[in-house]
Amino acid sequence: MKQTSDQKVAIMLPCYNEGLTIFDLVNDFKSALPDADIYVYDNNSSDNTSEEAARAGAIVRRELRQGKGNVVRRMFEDIEADLYVMADGDSTYAAADAPALIAHLVDNQLAMVVGRRAGVTQDAGRKGHAIGNLMFNKLFRMMFKDGFSDIFSGYRVFTRRFVKSFPAIANGFETETELSVHALMLKLPMDEVEVSYATRPEGSESKLSTFGDGFKILRMFILLMKEVRPMAFFSIVSLVFFVLSARLGIPVIFEFFATGEVQRMPSWILSVGFMVLSMLMLAVGLILDSVARSRVEHKRMAYLAQG
Repeated sequence: MKQTSDQKVAIMLPCYNEGLTIFDLVNDFKSALPDADIYVYDNNSSDNTSEEAARAGAIVRRELRQGKGNVVRRMFEDIEADLYVMADGDSTYAAADAPALIAHLVDNQLAMVVGRRAGVTQDAGRKGHAIGNLMFNKLFRMMFKDGFSDIFSGYRVFTRRFVKSFPAIANGFETETELSVHALMLKLPMDEVEVSYATRPEGSESKLSTFGDGFKILRMFILLMKEVRPMAFFSIVSLVFFVLSARLGIPVIFEFFATGEVQRMPSWILSVGFMVLSMLMLAVGLILDSVARSRVEHKRMAYLAQG
């Protein structure tokens, strides 16, 4: 797609110790989108990431708070453009795919296009990452009833309206999940386009911890479900308390009908307590469901206000 004069495109590359790859990546994006501004945000790298990015002609800035989510929040705040392309700085995404992603977004009037990584669930650089991608994508669709086939893709294109209305909260690699849920919550027009996905070059190491970041992502899933679908979330919690109450209380009830006495009073008291908690969780879900609907309306108005 050829850029038009009224479309200002910004390429955003969050980086942490990507000195080995960033020079070539910036040049690749300059070739793919020659009129775009290329921003490299250095997240406290201990290598020569900033120097290599500047040598390639990128606009280099720093974000001192560690974590990809912090970098994304800063980029969205600072950069002014009409269209935004976000990719990782490790050269696993092909810059040559960017024009097709932009064209798909513009031609179909979408708010976000996600680059679906070819073969990512078979080989994401490490076997643990591949299994995690497969499991988390399935879990995401279960929890949010809709979604993407590759929610963790870092290759995305956004409109200005999306970027400037996105309430970035995540600090780390959970930011892709937050982006996906935000788009689903507001029912924004979005789509996926398959892009090529390469393994890191020799000597370049992944910053993603299979278990550490996996737990953070799972925690973000739970937090976002509580915020976005509180009725479903608290109904599950209510059901757990109900089952515990029934497990403790039913034997006591049968015993009472057989003997006319309640001999296991502690079990009965605990059963009643769990039942009260079950009803309380259901009430909380009902109340927060109304609150969540109101929050969606406000976010939708904030999104539309960007013009």
